[in-house]
Amino acid sequence: MKFGVLVFPGANCDMDAYHAIGSALGEPVSYIWHDQRDLGDAECIIVPGGFTYGDYLRTGAIARFAKVMDSVIEFANAGKPVIGICNGFQILCEAGLLPGVLTRNTGLRFVCKFVHVKVESTNSPFTRGLAVGDVLKIPIAHNEGNYYCDQETYDKLVANDQILLRYSTPEGVITMEANPNGAMDNIAGICNEKRNVFGMMPHPERASEAILGSADGRRIFASIVNQGRS
Repeated sequence: MKFGVLVFPGANCDMDAYHAIGSALGEPVSYIWHDQRDLGDAECIIVPGGFTYGDYLRTGAIARFAKVMDSVIEFANAGKPVIGICNGFQILCEAGLLPGVLTRNTGLRFVCKFVHVKVESTNSPFTRGLAVGDVLKIPIAHNEGNYYCDQETYDKLVANDQILLRYSTPEGVITMEANPNGAMDNIAGICNEKRNVFGMMPHPERASEAILGSADGRRIFASIVNQGRS
């Protein structure tokens, strides 16, 4: 499966994502520049983490208007898989491809550490290779990871089984103590109603090899590949 990794000014995880796909997973991957509209032959788009355009105005607010995002929106609307990681999640929300917003962490501090997330649904290409209840050890690195939406939107997320990951203890218990940023209902990752667009705050590309402290993140990318081949 061919992956395309977007490259924005200020992004700092594009190379990590490229390595995770190309080296750890062994799948074809290419970079896609922010100022171009051609996505090439990519079959899955990765919107990586970082601080695009310095996070000015609001996280993801400027990147959302990059030329490449017009093509990403068309790509997603055609039902093709798009995964946004950390700042990429924020960009997808700003672009209207995912509901809700990511706001300042409740502690008002940048948080960088390993966390645990519980798989809440396997009804998506991104989690189909996992099992409900699986707990993944994946790092976070963000200042605005506090997911929020209004009650009507939240009710739809629950009703449509769109909450894919929640912060948890290593044992899979959902607690406030396990919530690193104050996110509503411990939400760490959601998908759209079509289930082909996924945003998550933890960085699976930084947990793609055991030498990094965990290889659990690779399971998410492997799920996308296996789904694409089925």
